[in-house]
Amino acid sequence: MENSLPIAGLTLPTLQEFPGCRACTVFLQGPPSRHGYGHYRWMIAQRRGELHAWPAVRDLLDRRHDQVDGVVISGGEPTRHHGLNAVLRDIKAHGFASGLHTSGLYPRRLAEALPWLDWVRLDIKGWGMSAGLTRRQRSIWRRNVQSLALLLDSDIELECRITLHWRAFSLRDLERLAMSLADCGVRHLVLQQCIYTLSPDGAPSDRAVDSLASRLAAHFERVTVRR
Repeated sequence: MENSLPIAGLTLPTLQEFPGCRACTVFLQGPPSRHGYGHYRWMIAQRRGELHAWPAVRDLLDRRHDQVDGVVISGGEPTRHHGLNAVLRDIKAHGFASGLHTSGLYPRRLAEALPWLDWVRLDIKGWGMSAGLTRRQRSIWRRNVQSLALLLDSDIELECRITLHWRAFSLRDLERLAMSLADCGVRHLVLQQCIYTLSPDGAPSDRAVDSLASRLAAHFERVTVRR
């Protein structure tokens, strides 16, 4: 079961998920927390990875090597799974660039995966913005910062993503957080619009978010707003 992962789905190759690389994204089952605003709620249920799940995906990718340059392992949370490093090694051995989407909640396991990664998108959890944090929130954000430090100290291309969850913070909070990331050395930032059933009262307009992104552009190499 060394290279087993609970694979929930596979996308067609696109340039969106791994900048500059035609990459397929392999989605894993089960996020580490139920935050209620994710883009892929169908992956929440947990299931055991099957022995041949990854080899079957790899064989499919091998047959499309002329169309695919890279493979991104995405959430759930890939660093939860012991089989991740074996799969990343396999991706590299078969001539693909390797990418990872992570929440950064398992910095020790992320550190173990770094030798086989070319690109990482780290979801930033809003560290340091709120007073009166619960013990669990302090633990999540502390581990998120540890993962950020690991990635900034590596040679891996890094993209940080902030989900625009307006029940959690304001536009001013977002600007402070983004500027903190710029001060840390983050060069690529994605602002991802949260999917709501009902948009919260007081949520900033798209125009206000775009205006902020324009101001932030002076402090990053790339700022992208995704809706």
